[in-house]
Amino acid sequence: MQQASLAYRAVQYEVVDHVATLTLNRPAQRNALDQAMREELGDIVAAVRRDRDIKVLVIQGAGGAFCAGGDIRTMTADTAADAARDRMLNLQVVISDLLNLDRPVIAVVDGPAYGAGVGLALTADLVLASPRARFCLSFLRLGAVPDCGVFYTLPRIVGLQRAKELAFSTREFGAEEARDMGIVFEIHPESRVHQRARSLAASMSQLPLAALSLTKRLFNASLNSDMNTMLDMEAAGQGIARSTEYHRAAAARFMEKQSPLYQWAAAEPES
Repeated sequence: MQQASLAYRAVQYEVVDHVATLTLNRPAQRNALDQAMREELGDIVAAVRRDRDIKVLVIQGAGGAFCAGGDIRTMTADTAADAARDRMLNLQVVISDLLNLDRPVIAVVDGPAYGAGVGLALTADLVLASPRARFCLSFLRLGAVPDCGVFYTLPRIVGLQRAKELAFSTREFGAEEARDMGIVFEIHPESRVHQRARSLAASMSQLPLAALSLTKRLFNASLNSDMNTMLDMEAAGQGIARSTEYHRAAAARFMEKQSPLYQWAAAEPES
């Protein structure tokens, strides 16, 4: 069993069987992003990007919250525009690395995700939520603009008009509405949502890294590409994927009517 864990001040991080789990760990502050957490997130996401042995990343929060957004105390400590911009640019590196990570990212929103917490959740490919999840683009309440990639990610998920409404209203919305808008993939009880994330991550960790990475890259590229470009990328990607040992083994098993190498972790029925 591959297993590793590292000690940090504001987050927890471990790798077990090709699955990395990053836990925001400031529960008394509802996991608000302070400078230490920002720096540690940057270190961890960079490490995940370099480590090809990691197949899936799970992001979650401790203590019944996902992330309450930026720590307001750190926002008001220095009001100089250049300092604030520098802090945002550093955090944007983390957001960009997550959006461009060529492996699946699962976010588990169990409790509030406010402000930057929404942006962080939207970097995930799959967002799981519990019934107590609460989302809110609270930026304008504080005289701030949405950040953590929200201007890029949110309109692509919910549409431009709905994205504007969520930002202008600063209203809170729950897990079911978030699922209806396409933000949340599945809703599970608090007692099961983390286990569901682990099950999904464990199943996807069995996928071939080359084909998995290409699939995510091509889906992401499709948002800003034309049809001909995507067809060219698809052909190139297929040439790489079908040259791998995994493809040859999977095709042989199919021809021999054996069970497939990969099986998606189906959700258990709610009791």
